[in-house]
Amino acid sequence: MTRPPEEIERYARHIVMPEVGGQGQAKLINAKVLVIGAGGLGAPLLLYLAAAGVGTIGVCDHDVVSLSNLQRQIVHTTSRIGDLKTASAKATLTALNPHPRIIEHSLRLDASNALDVITQYDIVADGCDNFSTRFLVSDACYFAKKTLVSAAVGQFDGQISTFKPHEISPSGEPWPSYRCFIGDLPARGLFPACEEVGILGALPGIIGSMQAMEVIKEILGIGDSLAGRLLMYDALATRFYETNLTWNPANPLNGRVPSITSLEARNYI
Repeated sequence: MTRPPEEIERYARHIVMPEVGGQGQAKLINAKVLVIGAGGLGAPLLLYLAAAGVGTIGVCDHDVVSLSNLQRQIVHTTSRIGDLKTASAKATLTALNPHPRIIEHSLRLDASNALDVITQYDIVADGCDNFSTRFLVSDACYFAKKTLVSAAVGQFDGQISTFKPHEISPSGEPWPSYRCFIGDLPARGLFPACEEVGILGALPGIIGSMQAMEVIKEILGIGDSLAGRLLMYDALATRFYETNLTWNPANPLNGRVPSITSLEARNYI
């Protein structure tokens, strides 16, 4: 299918790359990506997905823009304080690139609605800021058979991995799930939120941009996936570390004898 001249010029730096080309750009245009959270991680993630021409981008966030967000959440502006984050993000993304369809999900994900939202998309990128939502999204992606690119940040460090536990790895075993990595939901308060301990504003920009890269790689089917690997970044030391994640046959989601068979059976609070 021939693209309009404006699109060819917009995506020219993609199209000239042998790894992408016209066919790869068409994959991006036809892709549907759900981003959980329009905050520190979601902001650069959304911007780069829109700039890349991902055709349908879902933005899921129930919160509104506050002044303290603007130190790191670069998809929002001072004039939009008090606006829904989904609406603010849509305005910025549309101004950057009018072609993608931006779908707002201005709601708090829970066990009753997560599958309804996630099944509308091809791939999910989780940039939320709490373990409850991370576990919910991870479990929902498994049941919906959707690849998940998940990231998290602390004060000066971040981590990112790709989870596709619904698929079989080259070893013949399933890919590890988020529950193979973390186990079960940590006790509330064990890991303080950023409003309590702070966060260096540029850090989620780095990790969120990496999330966008991993999502684009999964769409295009190029490079080495982060499935089965955890990449960690120490901003103060300017060092990256990598460790392998392995499937835990005793994990309750995609283990040999799974005890989690539906979202409704679990407490994600």
